[in-house]
Amino acid sequence: MIKRGGSSQVRKQAEDGVSLLEVVISMAVLTVGMVSMLGVFGLAMATTETSQQDMIAKQLANEAYESIVTARNSTQISWSQIGNAASCSGGVDPASGGIFLPSTSANPTFYPIYQSGADGIFGTCDDTVAGEQTLQDPGPDGIFQTADDVFIALTGYQRSIVFSPVYDSAGVVVPSLQNVTIMVQYSTPQYRQRTYILNSYISQFN
Repeated sequence: MIKRGGSSQVRKQAEDGVSLLEVVISMAVLTVGMVSMLGVFGLAMATTETSQQDMIAKQLANEAYESIVTARNSTQISWSQIGNAASCSGGVDPASGGIFLPSTSANPTFYPIYQSGADGIFGTCDDTVAGEQTLQDPGPDGIFQTADDVFIALTGYQRSIVFSPVYDSAGVVVPSLQNVTIMVQYSTPQYRQRTYILNSYISQFN
C-alpha cells in the first residue's frame, strides 16, 4: 500500500506467464500419451480381426479330435488303426496299421483341411479324394440352411495330426495309451503365420 497525496494505491503483483519451454514439454508429454493410446487401439483392432480365425482354428482342431474319439467309442476302427500311416496312396485307408495321414512329431506334415472321406473320420488317408472343406456361417439372420448363409473357404488353413507313444516312469511304452497332437496353421490379415495346438491323450478303452 502506497499513499500519495492523501490517496492510496494498491500495486498489483506481476503474474508469471507460461514459458515456451513449458509449452514444448507439455506438448511432448501429450504426444507420447496419444501415440501410446493409438498403439493400444491398433492392437485391439488387430485382435478383433483375428478372433474369427482363431475360433476357426480351434474348431478345426476340436472336430478332428472328437471324430477320433467317436470312432474309437463306436468301435468303427480298431486300436491299431489309430495312428499315422507310413504312406497314403490311391485315396484309401491302408489295409493295416495306422490310417491317419503321414506325419511325425519330429517333422509334422501339414495338409489342407479336407472333408472326411468314406470312413467319416477327419485326417485319414481317404480324405485326400473328398475335396477341401468349407465352413458354413449362418449369415445375418443367425439361422443355418437359409438363403443368406455364407460359406467360408478354408484354403488358408492346414492341419497336422500326430500320434506318438506314451512312456511310463520306467521308460516302457504304455500300449493302451497314445499322445495325440493336432496343429492347425493359418495366416492372419497381417500375414503372420500362427499355429493353434491341441494336445491330449487317447486310450484304447472308453
